[in-house]
Amino acid sequence: CEAAQLHSLVESLPDGYQTVVGEMGYRLSGGERQRLAIARALLKRPRILIMDEPTSSLDSITERAIRRALASMRSEGSHPTTIVIAHRLSTILAADKILVLDEGRLVDSGRHAELLERCDLYRRLYEEQFASQMVEALV
Repeated sequence: CEAAQLHSLVESLPDGYQTVVGEMGYRLSGGERQRLAIARALLKRPRILIMDEPTSSLDSITERAIRRALASMRSEGSHPTTIVIAHRLSTILAADKILVLDEGRLVDSGRHAELLERCDLYRRLYEEQFASQMVEALV
């Protein structure tokens, strides 16, 4: 739960870890549901983990904390091989290998720095996403 930034939420629930969630119980927000899904996946300790837009409903601070926790697990050797499908590039910046797809076709692959240098599509997406984040931070 701590790696998924869920522990403090669970402790604040009426019955803590025993709180019933869902239709007849406590309603979770989209971000809380994503954090719960990440926690459940990590508790199973799979050898391969596939995550599709795993942090799309999270704020940037929570997303960063989850990325740090996953990086820590990786350095300890307890992190599974992870395949992440993402449009938000901040989710994959530290990936060992990034595959860039355009209309279902593989355009390029490599690490973040390599792709910034040689892949026009990746560079454009990166600049668009991070420029808009900088503007949002200023507002």
